[in-house]
Order: sequence, then C-alpha cells, then structure tokens
Amino acid sequence: MLMIQQHDLNVTPPHPSFAEATKVWAKIGLLSFGGPAGQIALMHKELVEERRWISESRFLHALNFCMLLPGPEAQQLATYIGWLLHGTRGGIVAGTLFILPGFFVILGLSSAYALFQQTDWLAGLFFGLKAAVLAIVVEAVIRVGRRALKTRFSLLVAASAFAALFLFGLPFPLIVLAAGIAGYVATRLQPEDGVRAAAARQALADRPSVIDADFPDGAPSRRRAMRVFAFWLALWIVPFILLAAVFGTENAYATIGLFFSKMAVVTFGGAYAVLAYVAQQAVEAYHWLKPGEMLDGLALAETTPGPLVLVLTFVGFMAGFRASLGLDPLLSGLVGATLVTWVTFVPCFLWIFLGAPYVENLRNNRALSGALAAISAAVTGVILNLAVWFGLHVFFADVGKLVAGPLSMPLPTWWTFQWPAFFLALLAALMLFRFRAGIVATLAVCACAGWVIHGF
Repeated sequence: MLMIQQHDLNVTPPHPSFAEATKVWAKIGLLSFGGPAGQIALMHKELVEERRWISESRFLHALNFCMLLPGPEAQQLATYIGWLLHGTRGGIVAGTLFILPGFFVILGLSSAYALFQQTDWLAGLFFGLKAAVLAIVVEAVIRVGRRALKTRFSLLVAASAFAALFLFGLPFPLIVLAAGIAGYVATRLQPEDGVRAAAARQALADRPSVIDADFPDGAPSRRRAMRVFAFWLALWIVPFILLAAVFGTENAYATIGLFFSKMAVVTFGGAYAVLAYVAQQAVEAYHWLKPGEMLDGLALAETTPGPLVLVLTFVGFMAGFRASLGLDPLLSGLVGATLVTWVTFVPCFLWIFLGAPYVENLRNNRALSGALAAISAAVTGVILNLAVWFGLHVFFADVGKLVAGPLSMPLPTWWTFQWPAFFLALLAALMLFRFRAGIVATLAVCACAGWVIHGF
C-alpha cells in the first residue's frame, strides 16, 4: 500500500499501476460500510489524504456531479475516479469491486431472511437493527451536512428540500432541478472577485496529487458518446432478452426488471431517496414485500459493505422468491436479485462514462459548479427527511398520513410509541457519537440487545 510520508507532501506522488489500484478498490469495496456518508469518507481518506491520487477540489467536483445523477453516488464516485486514473477499464473495475462484496453477502442474508423470518430470534435481531439504522442515518445527515452546508445559502437549500419532501411530498427530481437552478442563478449573481477568491483558497488547500488541477481533461466527442451509449444500453437489455427466451415475454421477472430499470432512470439521491417509493410500490402495488419488510431489507443492507441501494437486491430476491416460475424458490430469488442488481448498476456506468468527459471540460465553469454545490445541499435535506421517516416508523407501531390541502406528511399514532426501540436507538447513538464505535460493532450490539428484549 502506497503511503505518503510527511516530508513528501509537496511532491506529486507517482501514478498508481492498474494492479495497485485494483487492490485499493477491492479494499474499499470490502470496507465500505455505513452508507454513502461513510463510503465517501472512506474514499476521501484512502484516495485524497493517504495516497493523494486525487486532489480535494477534483474529488468534490466529481462528487457533486455524482450526486446529480440517479443511482448510488458513492459507487458512481468510485467509477468516476477509476476512470480518471485508468480510463474505462479503471472505471469498470472500481465500480464493480465496490458492488460485488455486498452483493454476495446480501444474497446470503436475503436467503436466510426468506427462510427464517418468522422465527423469534430473527424478529428480535431485526428489532434491534432497525433502531441502530436510525442512529446511522442521523450520523449520515451530520457527516453530509458538514461537507455540503458551508454557507447560509446552502442551509436554506437543504431546509427547503426537507420541507418540500416531508411536508408536501414533492418529487425528488423536481427538488433537484430547483436546487440546481437556484445554485446556478446565485453563482451568476455573486461578484467575480468573490468567486475567484474562493477558487484561489481551494487551490492553495490542495496538495500535489496524481489527479489535480492540471490533470488533462477528458476528450468528449459525438462518436465516443454514441459508442458508449450503444454499448451500455445493450448490456442493460441483455437480461430481458435471455429471460424472454426462457420464460416468454409475459413473466414476473420482466415486471421486476422493468420496474427497477425505471427506478434507475428517475430516482435521484441513492437509496435514501428511492426507499420510500420502492417500499410503497413493492408492498401495495406488486405485493413483493409485506409491510415493514423494507425496513428489514435496509437493516440487511446496513450490515453489508457496498452501496445502500443494494437494499433493492433484497427486494428483487423477495420478489423472485415469492413469484417463481416453476423454479426452486431460492433459485428464483437468486435470479430476481441478480436481475435487479444488474438493471440498477449497469446504468450507473452509462451515466459516468457518458457524462464524465463533458463534466471534466466544464470543470472551470463557475455557474455549473454552483449548481452542483446546491444539489449537494438539497441531498442533505433528502437524507434528513429519511431520518425523520425512519424515526417515526421505528418509534411508533402505527404511522398514518395527514393530508390537508397542499400538505401531505406522515402522522404517527402517538399512543403506539415503543420505548424499547427508543432506548435501543439511544444506545446506538451513544456508541456512534460518544464512544466512536464502528458501524459493524453498533449493529451487532443492537441486534443482540433486540434479541434479548424480544425474548422477554
């Protein structure tokens, strides 16, 4: 492992070999617990601070672009940086290794859940895990907020995004668009001297890195864009062709694949933004899940490395498990999980390889940078909305909805408050914030405590 010595901080480190980068991406994939906030922090530590493969300003520029895209921003960020380091093959390896460890782990956990979810011990474990997930999401709000909310304007954007989601139930793409426009306009109205001063401060803060301010930009072209689009679109639809050849065009897998393909295109903000809508559709419209099982799926995803959007792999497994077409239920669940994972992540590679060269060329466009920064602030409000949504469903056994004119917000039944869940969430918060325990240790302790409480 390449470690930068203190006396070498003013010297640009050597460009890593492809084999060396592959080992680092595998390490990041295995250790990427804690959702996007923890994963982004891990990549920042490994790639910016320790190895200096990418400078702070380039890292944040790539992150803001990834937050603008549908899909898991942390996985897309890894793909983006991998592409900057070693081209297309580097991006594919970085993005794939970010997914694979968690995918295999969640397959095993989903199988156990499908077979044993009615047992008392598993119900107790999930009771504790749900409370721990709440504390982890709150920590994500704090971490992302510290990075994205540095001005009064960004605070206003985050608060507005939260209010639009929680109080009025507005669609996330509309909020992203509004935040981007607001950031663009605000940057255009800011004096040029102020923008240049901020850029100068950022440049001084950067240490020499493999990918820094002077790194060559990508070379976008229409021919390249058409070639990238055609290749990844073909990969996207291959599973539908294979499944149609085996089961016919009208089958449960086609429905599953088409639904999650649409999610890959229209959902922004990663798992945090997609969770509520998928939970509603999976339970009420398609009957793939029972009420409350999405929370169990998120708890499973929190125990695994990789992006939290792997919770969709759990949904795909349960959908296949309960709608098999003459297959063994576990095999059918495996097919459903693999299909959902494929149609969820293949588009992520498409967005990065198609858009990154253009974003690199626009890196010095201050108005675009302002728009991306405002979108980062809006995503903080989205995560806060998820934290409140989880808190209500963890602490209260019954949560309804208040609809009054433009208002459309969740409303708990106050006398269904669950004190054991509250104390477990408090325990998780103490472990995370006070004692600095890791994600895995916090989840393990709360799961065991939930099992004990459930036993009584």
